[in-house]
Amino acid sequence: MLTDEQVRELQAELLKNKKELEGHLAANDHFDLRSGHAHESTGELSSYDNHPGDEGTELFEREKDIALNDHAEYQLKKINLALQAIETGSYGKCETCGNDIPFERLKAVPDTRFCIEHTLDRTVSHNRPIEEGVLIPPFGKFDLDDKEENVGFDAEDSWQEVASWGTSETPSDFIEPKTDYNEMYIESEENIGYVEDFENFVGNDITGKEIKVYPNKQHEKYEEELDKEDIMTSFGDLPAYEHDPYVEKDK
Repeated sequence: MLTDEQVRELQAELLKNKKELEGHLAANDHFDLRSGHAHESTGELSSYDNHPGDEGTELFEREKDIALNDHAEYQLKKINLALQAIETGSYGKCETCGNDIPFERLKAVPDTRFCIEHTLDRTVSHNRPIEEGVLIPPFGKFDLDDKEENVGFDAEDSWQEVASWGTSETPSDFIEPKTDYNEMYIESEENIGYVEDFENFVGNDITGKEIKVYPNKQHEKYEEELDKEDIMTSFGDLPAYEHDPYVEKDK
């Protein structure tokens, strides 16, 4: 049981903390959250002339203000509930089990209404933002490169399409420096619209026969690379008895 002197000591500490917290919230106008729009807290009229990076910084600061304000209001609520418990004579007893809360714990956390075994603050939330299920690095669950024989347009392809119009990357940002600023994004050398290099200059009829080569710059580059490596295809030489090297026969 707490003595009257201990209760008065803890009550004085609670009132002191309440005054400081209320004064802090009043001085910063609840972290400027009373403003109608985030621009009002920064003095901006609109986002029209702002750099996206500055907008991102202001958004982060706004999110931080919301979190700090929620924490401050939560602390203030706990203090008021503790002061109310003092008035009703229930202060110092755990609201869950009814046992006395040690004075040492109340001295350290005067606004607590629970013993150490039942304190709500011991619960660690394992809930994660729903965005994490989508935005798992590097391209979330929409990265299909690991799936066998997949040639679909996935998240990586979407990023490459956007990055081809320009990024903030420089040649020094890559392990193998790029030679053209139009290639300042990952796998910029990847084929667009086809998979294998030879698909860009090889054609056939509707039945898959009458294979014909249509000479172009890609064809010349492909032949030069094969001649340089002294191989028949990009994946090595083929056995002499192989008649259809690109398609496996049905068993």
